[in-house]
Amino acid sequence: MRNGTVTSFILLGLTDDLQLQVLIFVFVFLTYILSVAGNLTIITLTFVDSHLRTPMYFFLKNFSFLEISFTSACIPRYLYNIATGDKVITYNACMSQVFFTDICGATEFFLLATMSYDCYVAICKPLHYVTIVSSRVCRILIICSWMAGFCVIIPLLSLCLNLEFCDSNVLDHFACDAFRLVKISCSDTWIIEQTVIVCAVLTLNMTLTCVVLSYGSIIRTIFRFPSVQQRKKALSTCSSHMIVVSITYGTCFFIYMNPTAKEEVTINKVVSLLISSVSPTLNPFIYTLRNNQVKKAFKDSFKRFISLSTK
Repeated sequence: MRNGTVTSFILLGLTDDLQLQVLIFVFVFLTYILSVAGNLTIITLTFVDSHLRTPMYFFLKNFSFLEISFTSACIPRYLYNIATGDKVITYNACMSQVFFTDICGATEFFLLATMSYDCYVAICKPLHYVTIVSSRVCRILIICSWMAGFCVIIPLLSLCLNLEFCDSNVLDHFACDAFRLVKISCSDTWIIEQTVIVCAVLTLNMTLTCVVLSYGSIIRTIFRFPSVQQRKKALSTCSSHMIVVSITYGTCFFIYMNPTAKEEVTINKVVSLLISSVSPTLNPFIYTLRNNQVKKAFKDSFKRFISLSTK
């Protein structure tokens, strides 16, 4: 069996226990619905409320779009697999899934670094914020984040498309994953393994360096504020983003720093599912529950909707 004849892969999922599959289906379905609804709400509010048409919410809108795209690339297919019992995915669909999940994941890291820079300018250079983070600069930063994501993923995807499969087409995962494809391939995978390491290290190091430098400067600036009220206000501006950054980088490092191969197979699948379903669900709540401006925009929009529907 080679990739010229492989037309499909078999996704084993998380478990073969039917009762546990029902629980997983309900949990993943609910988190997916909440994730899409929550992130769509943020996107809608940034369009309809004039108070949210600022650089910070422009980046947040794009981040919400990325979260919807990321979770939609793999979760609906997994729900279909559980509901129908059909674990087969075509070769083209599998490679498409690898591309979309990886491009959204990589771009998300660069966007988080961009949002950290936005927080840095807002706290450390408030008088020059409007001129430094202009609408044109915001668009350029978003385009650069996507281009950086493409530059990271395209070499990896090109190598994945050249993999040959001789013994098995069974993937021990709930979604198509580049690491699982490499494991079942009979090709010489040294080059692709090194490419994965280089791309991952570059992405994480570059973006994490930007995040650490930004928040290092933010914390130093906040401690120089004379009043406690100013410090609280400054911290509330970036606290939501700091929580999201901690969750994203924390789970990522947890996956790649597993000590044993046995744990890697079991725990990493669960953590990957949490990243794909729970994390995109938490982000809208983190940003809205800790942000009075977003809560006010939601209440105003809801009141306008009620008043229009009653007329």
